[in-house]
Amino acid sequence: MKENKLKSLLEILMVSTKLGFTSFGGPIAHLGYFHDEYIKKRKWMDEESYADLIALCQFLPGPASSQVGIGIGVKRGGVLGGVTSFIGFTLPSVIALIIFASLLHTFDLQNAGWIDGLKIVAVVVVAQAVLNMAKKLTPDIQRKTIALIALVITLLWHTAFTQIAVIVIGGMIGFILFKQQSTDDKESKVSHFPVSKKLGAICLSIFFVLLVTLPVLANLTKVEWIALFDSFYRSGSLVFGGGHVVLPLLEQEFVPAGWLSEQEFLAGYGAAQAVPGPLFTFAAYIGAVINGWQGGLFGMAAIFLPAFLLILGTLPFWDALRSNPKIRGALIGVNASVVGILISALYSPIWTSSITTAIDFALAAILFSMLVYWKLPPWLIVITGAFGGMLISYIG
Repeated sequence: MKENKLKSLLEILMVSTKLGFTSFGGPIAHLGYFHDEYIKKRKWMDEESYADLIALCQFLPGPASSQVGIGIGVKRGGVLGGVTSFIGFTLPSVIALIIFASLLHTFDLQNAGWIDGLKIVAVVVVAQAVLNMAKKLTPDIQRKTIALIALVITLLWHTAFTQIAVIVIGGMIGFILFKQQSTDDKESKVSHFPVSKKLGAICLSIFFVLLVTLPVLANLTKVEWIALFDSFYRSGSLVFGGGHVVLPLLEQEFVPAGWLSEQEFLAGYGAAQAVPGPLFTFAAYIGAVINGWQGGLFGMAAIFLPAFLLILGTLPFWDALRSNPKIRGALIGVNASVVGILISALYSPIWTSSITTAIDFALAAILFSMLVYWKLPPWLIVITGAFGGMLISYIG
């Protein structure tokens, strides 16, 4: 039994580490990589369960893609599986940003053409994920209409809270339209996460206790590491919308306080866009600038702790809800809304920030054909995209 557990954890570590090295393009792109590797290739979770997990993580503050990865790890290997999945997915970018912090004043690593190429890779990955999920989750006109409503609303009002509102609306429509259909053999697809309700309650309690007490302790003690932990923890606790939202919040926390200069912050901002993995690992860069590699690991642990507590705290209760036939109809609508949200994100910010010229579109078409039609591995798409971005920069 122990050997099987160890084998499962090693498998999770291997797969998540590969994703950690190849998942460029931000949280929505990460969901595309996860879908291809975890759902389509390895079938660790069915399509509906994956979409439900995405919907849950959209509700929670913090790094949505990291929380989805943790949830998949928990499903595969329990709490240790979640930790292992997180380490594999996160550590490559943490190491890269700590190294970048140490080389900051030696080389100019920000303005390279291959960064633009990786942005185009993200367009391709998200497009493939949207197509695959749309086939499964919006098979009829009702669900296509829900996805269209979600797409239009999130495009016109582009905020993190809009996404939550759209998911709620989709759930309400789904409850009305699909409450009868929801009882049709959905029970067999329910994915039970091996997390007890007691552990979930403990994690949620710790989350709120730290959120309330850390600012008080920082003000009373004036201890530097407590103040740093508080700043990182609050940033990870109160951000909806993923890494792109947390970066300006971190700037407000650390630049005016004198922890690092505006120039140092902007240099790290550019590097964070270039490395694979979650943008929340920017905290490792900030920590490394302040206190070397130890500070980098400290910052990484502090900013991701809320994500762990929230996902472990909500999974057992979420599982119970989604097992209820009365809730399944709402989740059908929620899943359709997630498709609309992903299409919206494909356009903005991914497409609008990546495809700006005809040659960009040509590279995207080549990469899309390599991935979807020629069935080439994602790592080869990443390398080709980076090389293509360099060529485009020389041509331009």
